[in-house]
Amino acid sequence: MSSEMITFILYFVALMGVVIYFYFKDKQRSQEDYFLGGRQMGPWVTALSAQASDMSAWLLMGLPGSILAFGFGQIWIGIGLALGTAANWILCARRLRVFSAEADDSITIPQFLANRFDADSKTLQVICALIFLFAYTIYVASAFVAGTTVFGTLFPGISTTMAMVIFALLIVFYTIFGGFTAVCWTDFFQGMLMMIALMAVPITVLITHQELDTSLLSTVYTYTDANGAEVVCDFGSGIFSASWQDVATGLAWGLGYFGMPHIIVRFMSIEKPSQIKKSASIAIIWVLISLGSACLIAYFGRMLVADELLPNGMQKLVFITMARKFFPPALSGLLLAAIIAASVSTADSQLLVASSSFTSDLYTLFKKNVSEKEAVMVGRIVVVVIAFIAYLIASSKGAGAQAIMNLVENAWGAFGASFGPVIILSLFWREFNYKGAIAGIIAGFVVDLGWLFGGLSASTGVYELLPGFIAGGLVAFIVAKVTPTLDKERAVYDQARVADANAD
Repeated sequence: MSSEMITFILYFVALMGVVIYFYFKDKQRSQEDYFLGGRQMGPWVTALSAQASDMSAWLLMGLPGSILAFGFGQIWIGIGLALGTAANWILCARRLRVFSAEADDSITIPQFLANRFDADSKTLQVICALIFLFAYTIYVASAFVAGTTVFGTLFPGISTTMAMVIFALLIVFYTIFGGFTAVCWTDFFQGMLMMIALMAVPITVLITHQELDTSLLSTVYTYTDANGAEVVCDFGSGIFSASWQDVATGLAWGLGYFGMPHIIVRFMSIEKPSQIKKSASIAIIWVLISLGSACLIAYFGRMLVADELLPNGMQKLVFITMARKFFPPALSGLLLAAIIAASVSTADSQLLVASSSFTSDLYTLFKKNVSEKEAVMVGRIVVVVIAFIAYLIASSKGAGAQAIMNLVENAWGAFGASFGPVIILSLFWREFNYKGAIAGIIAGFVVDLGWLFGGLSASTGVYELLPGFIAGGLVAFIVAKVTPTLDKERAVYDQARVADANAD
């Protein structure tokens, strides 16, 4: 067994140790403990776990691979994500922490939205939970695709099916036995590893290559994709020469942050609202370094390894190839572990949020007086079911960086369009009401999917999240304006604003 494999395996053995520790430490935990960590997360853990759960293997494979193949225009996705991260932490994080606590101590996003309006009806929670199950299953499938690629690269003797099964079992074990606290703590370490791994590659290139041949950036490559179509890989002439569609798509990715439950639920888990400012600073610095490094990997990779990768359509391997090129096996094994860490840190968070929503927002509709022990057990069963369906999706999906990008893109769009405008309005508009929230979520989701499956994303070059977000926001606003806002709906908002003013 090579030193690369040994380092890779030891890293995950250590992580499993953390999961087992928290399992035996908190065996009698409640729903709030298992799904939200008892609102006891510190600022560093909150920040890095939020960003690690945000940036999946897409950050180390999909994004640099897409930039390597299709050029500067794809960098606008990184710019949009950086702006969206900053806006989400600055505008929404503190308010959501306070509002969710004041809204009957909500532990899921659907609960928060229902409790924000003091609603007796469960319609909103059911709609939210169903969208969660749909989108998160797709999202987890993308993690399976990326994880399988790394396993296949490190252990070439393992079949693709076996690699995906191993990775799926790893995530399921991790989520079932860990719960929110273990997930956050392991995500903290994995977030650090991801950032260090991303920084290490471009720094090493700058040290070891004093001169790079920038003329190679203009080389155009072609390859045949899984469907037999010819794909042209043109890097372009510069970031500001990108098309308006590239710019709009990048900024739309940033809008998606306001509606990402697995990210914004971290805001609800922090111990004190006063710690949000520190968390925000940490998170913004992390995302700037990580996204910037991913873009540099693609930029340097175009001059150093494009001839090796692009003619075969293997752009997704740019980080792996460069890590192996510039580091000894023991260190490259740790860097490659960062890809699995990214996949796991995102998938476990998404599985946990989806299972918590099902348990708290759907299961309790059919069975009353659910005990804490039963709720946690049902949540664990849901984790297994979602993971199995995600496995079926991932195992039938095409290969390549765009397969990872497309899966993430579809799920990101569905969440951002459905929940982004409603979360913002619920936190900042006193007159927003329950009917407006329901209408906004449905409109955003329907327009997003209609734009995608109607072929408009492909024909116009406009990412479906953007029209979905605009439609969801407009419909939510109009419906709230033409329907009466009840005094009890204003009361929750006023109570939360007072608590926010007095929070330490």
